[in-house]
Amino acid sequence: MNLGYFHYPLPANEPVLQYAPGSAERATLKKTLAELKSKAIEVPMYIGGRSVKTGNKFAIHPPHEIAHTLGYFHAGEEKHVNMAIDAALKARESWSNMPWEERAHIFLKAADLIATKYRSYMNGTTMLGQSKNVFQAEIDSACEVIDFLRINIHFISQIYQQQPISAPGMHNRMEWRPLEGFVLAITPFNFTAIGTNLPTSAAMCGNVVVWKPANTQIYAAQMFMRILKEAGLPDGVINLIYVDGPTLGKVCFSHPDFAGVHFTGSTGVFNSMWKTIGENAGKYKSYPRIVGETGGKDFVVVHKTANTDTVVAALARGAFEFQGQKCSAASRAYLPGNLADEIKEKLVAQIKTMKMGTVEDFSNFINAVIDEKAFDSIAKYIDAAKKDRKAKILVGGNYNKSEGYFIEPTVIEAKDPKYITMCEEIFGPVLTIYVYDAEKFEETLALVDSTSPYALTGSIISQDRDAIAMATQELRYAAGNFYINDKPTGAVVGQQPFGGARASGTNDKAGSMLNLYRWLSARTIKETFNPPTDYRYPFLSES
Repeated sequence: MNLGYFHYPLPANEPVLQYAPGSAERATLKKTLAELKSKAIEVPMYIGGRSVKTGNKFAIHPPHEIAHTLGYFHAGEEKHVNMAIDAALKARESWSNMPWEERAHIFLKAADLIATKYRSYMNGTTMLGQSKNVFQAEIDSACEVIDFLRINIHFISQIYQQQPISAPGMHNRMEWRPLEGFVLAITPFNFTAIGTNLPTSAAMCGNVVVWKPANTQIYAAQMFMRILKEAGLPDGVINLIYVDGPTLGKVCFSHPDFAGVHFTGSTGVFNSMWKTIGENAGKYKSYPRIVGETGGKDFVVVHKTANTDTVVAALARGAFEFQGQKCSAASRAYLPGNLADEIKEKLVAQIKTMKMGTVEDFSNFINAVIDEKAFDSIAKYIDAAKKDRKAKILVGGNYNKSEGYFIEPTVIEAKDPKYITMCEEIFGPVLTIYVYDAEKFEETLALVDSTSPYALTGSIISQDRDAIAMATQELRYAAGNFYINDKPTGAVVGQQPFGGARASGTNDKAGSMLNLYRWLSARTIKETFNPPTDYRYPFLSES
């Protein structure tokens, strides 16, 4: 029953706390980190509101302190995927029929719980489980999570108010229905905010969800699930399971009630999923929505007029925050010959000041990469560069996994603009630079556009307005998020809706209405107040 039209104004972005020495938030977080490390927890799956423990337990270790055990998660199997789907479908009717304001307030309450009572726990589980320093955790697992929850509510309320015009004698209205079936959310390790947004954005729209996070993000994911339950999320609306990808795909992509997938991960996995869904199209009740954000080989193009200190700061932060494990991380940079030596000298000097170690020491800018598989993959690129005459390591290049998966921030100078580390996604603290003829800026833009199959983020750094305009035009399809005189990372919900095209995904822009439309299925309803009683039109008369 709707007894009024309810307004949810655009909220301000959540303020970023600074955790300065002596601050209250710093003391609280330090205490929470110690508490989280003091006990090893058992992490169940959450299916239909129940905690499900299978006994098939896997340890959770901080990537920067692999000897320590944070807890154990209970891994599921095929039957648990079916249980999660069944629980979701059982909850579907009551959830989709719940008044909008009641749904909205669950997520708004969750946002307030994170902003206050659970802020240090969301940050603490992200720091320990994913090896993020305090600032990277704050902007991710606190601020961005809160922003997604609050701002998406505002956007959905605006969508619901979008209605068609009506001619005299009739009334037209639009229903914004949830999809018919369940939505599968598959989320990555690198952003807790992605892990929370992919299931909740669909659920806000009235959908029911099966959520599978990366194993390396489970520690923070379970914390968010517990907060949702405290906020009043009904049983079965979001079901959190830990299963391997092939098992998940086998069950979900062959189920007639599969209605859509919200995915962030590798391009290869997304391509495989798309193929399977296409092959199974005849099995589904409706064509599934396929939304994905995948890889990136993100660039910084420097013009001959650029301020060198601006360039160095953009590269140092853009390439090495969170160990370069951002889809948007600066991975390749093009330096003009007239500025290259100065930029390289200053960048090397700055990188040498970066401390590396555990997250509990807040003076560490660099922490560990996520796991041994990632460590080994990144190390192979570095080792190959050490031996290749087409490449030179300017700084870094060392790594060690005896205590944690630590890789030094590394800068490679490539003599060939198509050198492998200029082209392939590495997903680690490795930046490759190429020095170009400063008078061949336009040709270099063409090189940037054609080097990588990805098109996620990129930036131009210049003090010449004509050069900025040219880069913005020539690189129009090279990046879904384009930055001018800034690093190519740090998109904020509601300010820079995030997503790319080409091999980087479907560009459905998380943090905007565009993404939310994908989880809604519109129905137009026309009511005629004085319907005709005869088929004949006036033009049929002879006179």
